[in-house]
Amino acid sequence: MTFKVIIFGCGAATPTLQHHPSAQVVNLHDKLFLVDCGEGTQLQFRKYGFGFQKISAIFISHLHGDHYLGLVGLMSSMHLLGRKQKLKIFGPPALEQLIRINLELSSTYLDYEVEFTPTSDTEKILVHEDQTLRVFSVPLKHRVFCTGFLFEEKQRPLKVKRDFIEEYQLMPSQILLLKKGEDVVLEDGRIVTCDEVCVTPPPPRKYAYCSDTTYLPELAQMIEGVDLLYHESTFLESEALRATQTFHSTAKQAATIAVMAKVKHLLLGHFSSRYRDDQLFLEEASPIFEKVSLANEGLEIDIPN
Repeated sequence: MTFKVIIFGCGAATPTLQHHPSAQVVNLHDKLFLVDCGEGTQLQFRKYGFGFQKISAIFISHLHGDHYLGLVGLMSSMHLLGRKQKLKIFGPPALEQLIRINLELSSTYLDYEVEFTPTSDTEKILVHEDQTLRVFSVPLKHRVFCTGFLFEEKQRPLKVKRDFIEEYQLMPSQILLLKKGEDVVLEDGRIVTCDEVCVTPPPPRKYAYCSDTTYLPELAQMIEGVDLLYHESTFLESEALRATQTFHSTAKQAATIAVMAKVKHLLLGHFSSRYRDDQLFLEEASPIFEKVSLANEGLEIDIPN
């Protein structure tokens, strides 16, 4: 089952020819979710071959322009191209008013429903749930209201081996009981155990997106054990004071959070335009946390079972 992250933008506030503003797509079981929507995000959809009409929900971390200024344009394009499907948006409470004012002042009337859900910057809360996943907003510490997002795949049910279904002539009701972990008794009195006929699914996977934040040790507990962590690394340690003043993190601090949270893979991003060589971030983080990668536009990272 698919679980991957596609990077559309991983630069900090100032766009450059090297990096676009923040935006990425999470593909879970072929359902697409957009996380942040900096300027030009809809063009990145075109560039990397993704149809933005397939996006069912958008998650906005905070209201600094490099994380949301592409949103209204994307919503307008969805309308112009005939979208009818409901669009769910999750973000800071003020985002709903911001969207409404933009649409009203431009006399834009969408032909699809928009459902807005506010996030919280004081506690971890469940904001979205469907049959296959849960999404939590996670409070971060930035100059403005800001959250990260935790995507959790739900545990898949046990699977009954086809050969045993035929061998024991199992009824649908019996198969359902076995999938729930219960044993069943056949008409001839034989007991079919779950352990005998079922395949245990792999453990559910988790992805955490932590955008703009100062070094925040308490974050580790909220994202503990995730398979992939995207953590901002706007600065190198030589600019640690600047990072603190602007409520951002260094690559070293991001790697430290990864160690504390016992994550499996760290993905660094949100690089300041002052640095010409992204490899410097990797060199700073790698001695602290072993499995580190650098975000880059067009990068796709699979989260394996």
